Amino acid sequence: MTKVIGLTGGIGSGKTTIANYFALMGIPVYIADDEAKKVMQSENIVQQIKTTFGDSIFENDILNRAKLAEIVFNNADKLAQLNAIVHPAVKSDFELWLQENKNHDYVIYEAAILFESGRYKECDVIITVTAPEQIRIERVVKRDNTTREQVLSRMKMQWNDEKRISLSNFVINNSNLKIAKEEVVKILKILNIKQNQS
Repeated sequence: MTKVIGLTGGIGSGKTTIANYFALMGIPVYIADDEAKKVMQSENIVQQIKTTFGDSIFENDILNRAKLAEIVFNNADKLAQLNAIVHPAVKSDFELWLQENKNHDYVIYEAAILFESGRYKECDVIITVTAPEQIRIERVVKRDNTTREQVLSRMKMQWNDEKRISLSNFVINNSNLKIAKEEVVKILKILNIKQNQS
């Protein structure tokens, strides 16, 4: 049976970069945040979001993600409401994807809130990606064209590294990409995963 490696880390830790490196090594990768964006365009989910958050976050029937982010990242209850709509749909989508990749020994499930959502309980192995807070803030400010304050408010909504690490099997420090890639190779060897298994 295919084993699921949960890959997580705080905002700006560079977990997607690490996930992409696993993909280069031949491990199928499911990026939960990317799939959630697709799921959120489905008619059923759009309707639920409109019912919960109102029409004002839609422009010409297209969800304004920045407006929605502003609401949920400043209000834990609103974030929980959004997650209750999106998470079950992503879970179903992942289960279909897992079926499509069942010929692989391992797959990667990459999610920012792997622990907060409880999905970590469904993983066989958990890897947490870390990086110093200042580096993480700089990465997100540059990537999302946002402010330091907005990044910090999103960080507050997530578990801290200590909490994540306490429940993880492996930790990758991603302040230096070359060293982080070496860590990926080491983990693959420990798990005895043949590189480029496809």
